Amino acid sequence: MIKINNLNFGYSKHQLLFKNLSMQLSNGHIYGLLGKNGAGKSTLLKNLAGLVYAESGSMDVLGYNPAKRQPALLEQICFIPEEFYLPSVKIDAYVKANAVFYPNFDHPYFTSLLAEFDIPVGQKLINMSYGQKKKVIIAFGLATNAKLIIMDEPTNGLDIPSKAQFRKIMASALTEDRCIIISTHQVRDLDNLIDTVIMLDENSVALKASVEEITDKLVFKRVKEIDETVIYSEPSLAGFNAVMPNFHKEDSKLDLELLFNAVLAEKNKLKPIFN
Repeated sequence: MIKINNLNFGYSKHQLLFKNLSMQLSNGHIYGLLGKNGAGKSTLLKNLAGLVYAESGSMDVLGYNPAKRQPALLEQICFIPEEFYLPSVKIDAYVKANAVFYPNFDHPYFTSLLAEFDIPVGQKLINMSYGQKKKVIIAFGLATNAKLIIMDEPTNGLDIPSKAQFRKIMASALTEDRCIIISTHQVRDLDNLIDTVIMLDENSVALKASVEEITDKLVFKRVKEIDETVIYSEPSLAGFNAVMPNFHKEDSKLDLELLFNAVLAEKNKLKPIFN
């Protein structure tokens, strides 16, 4: 679905955000795009949506170059940005003006998502809280039935119950012909949702692996003492939360936040395990 080859991009010629970045993404997956602030998560998403253009390299999205912004591709991409503006209209007027750009827009599905998010449909968008606005555009994005759904920090502004609703809705929104990419710095919000982790660091992809591969090669556990087998650890009340090679094929639950910190601190130790 997406092929990126030797992508180089920077907002100035003297400072590149990406250097020879390459990866492939497939349909039928929910990817979690992680990285520190400034690592280029939002910029990569904008490249995919054709909102900014690379210095060099190639990018193929559904068989198209997104930089050309061809209508046949744009109707299959829904990009939900972190910052957005909604006009002073009611939801039905917003849908009437925007749903026409998506030939597969599902109006009943959109209505059901609004009900699940508990959105007051008669209220003007401009008078809603930030969290309510965010839920409206998430519902609209999913109802487009676009093949590529791109979300930049979608859980910002959502309270804890709404984040649980979001995870439930996103898990049911994935289909075999759809690819969903979610970028966030709130790592725990993606727990039990994503099936593949992509981490950006130092102008490149520091880690790209499925949750299954990660838990097959690494074990996340609490230990009383640190020894040479521990790749990364953080103090806890009862010892240390540790990331270790999974020599004995133990079952453990992926700790996304611990993995995130481990990659940033010890990527040189982790790279051989995944390469």
